[in-house]
Amino acid sequence: MNFHRDFLANLTDEQRQKVNALPTPFYLIDERAIVQNMQLIDQVCQQSGAKALLALKCFATWGVFGAMKPYLHGTTSSSLKEVRLGKECFGGETHAYSVAYSRDEIDEVLQYSDKIIFNSFNQLAQFADKAIAKNIPVGLRLNPQTSNSSFIIADPARPFSRLGEHDVDAIMAVADKITGVMIHNNCENTDFDAFCRSLDDIEERFGQLFHQLDWISFGGGIHFIDPDYPVKAFADRLKQFANEYGVQVYLEPGEVSVHHTAVLVTSVLDTLHNGKPLAVVDASIEAHMLDLLIYRQSAPLSFVNETAYELAGGDFDGETADDVAVRIYGKSCLAGDIFGDYLLDKPLSIGDKVAFANAAPYTMVKKNWFNGVDMPAIVIIRENGEIVVQKQFGYEDYKNSLS
Repeated sequence: MNFHRDFLANLTDEQRQKVNALPTPFYLIDERAIVQNMQLIDQVCQQSGAKALLALKCFATWGVFGAMKPYLHGTTSSSLKEVRLGKECFGGETHAYSVAYSRDEIDEVLQYSDKIIFNSFNQLAQFADKAIAKNIPVGLRLNPQTSNSSFIIADPARPFSRLGEHDVDAIMAVADKITGVMIHNNCENTDFDAFCRSLDDIEERFGQLFHQLDWISFGGGIHFIDPDYPVKAFADRLKQFANEYGVQVYLEPGEVSVHHTAVLVTSVLDTLHNGKPLAVVDASIEAHMLDLLIYRQSAPLSFVNETAYELAGGDFDGETADDVAVRIYGKSCLAGDIFGDYLLDKPLSIGDKVAFANAAPYTMVKKNWFNGVDMPAIVIIRENGEIVVQKQFGYEDYKNSLS
């Protein structure tokens, strides 16, 4: 069973009533939870001297950027549209990166960039002079050929990876073109010792280069928000590295920035039984939590049954006889549209609300219109507790997304 309780447990009665009155499905983002994450990132930056950039590939819901700006130094991107969004809606430093830029877009990318990082020698050769002519610092992505990733699909050092250059001699030959590098070789890495071993190896291979640089980005995927992560030791290691090479260190927190700050709130549309109890909700994992389908993970529950009944004003007291195992499905026609199997303390009924946790990272940026399933609205709990419906989607949005 994967069960998680987060900010929804702390809603006031008035907030519960407002949330319950909203038509489902919707993403509910809590700025107060975001600020808690921001404060942790700020702590790391203050102790280490590092700068932190929001990774827009993970989360780009600009309606809450105002709560994040005081704590972060800017944004990092993976495309022209992301770097433009960072420049226009976030501010601060805008780092541009892409696996490959086209000739048709590079001039516009440079309009919005404070730094630009190229993925390969070919990209560097094609476009570095354009950036240098505009006094934009140029970087290169390195691939240390080692990584801390449990998923082959997200492993930058997988066999035959296209992500960055690894030949030290060839990199040294173009060192005069670059002022920094980006090394992104972690994915949800909660192991500080593994991070240190990896960094030691990277220093051994690329240390000569590092002494010639002004800045180095360690990318994202370092999961220092984990409750057991040694945050001070992590900050000390970053500071030691920066002092050793005389560089500005950057971090690119995506998941850490918005970990457990949003939920996807749904309603049960139907219940069935086929070997076990089944329930169908008015959202879809393929359309609204796609990353979980890609990585074959279950959606963590945020609240169900007693909290749902509280929202609805019911009198459920949480005391039932036997736990109930139920599989929760999405409403699309995909047979495998499964949020997960859950052990509950009361059967689900039509009309019950079910919310799925951690719906911010790599979720809202991937939502899509598969099957024409209703797109969840975006609802924000502001820092002052006000609940705002930021965006609603309708038929015209669906129609216009296609042609």
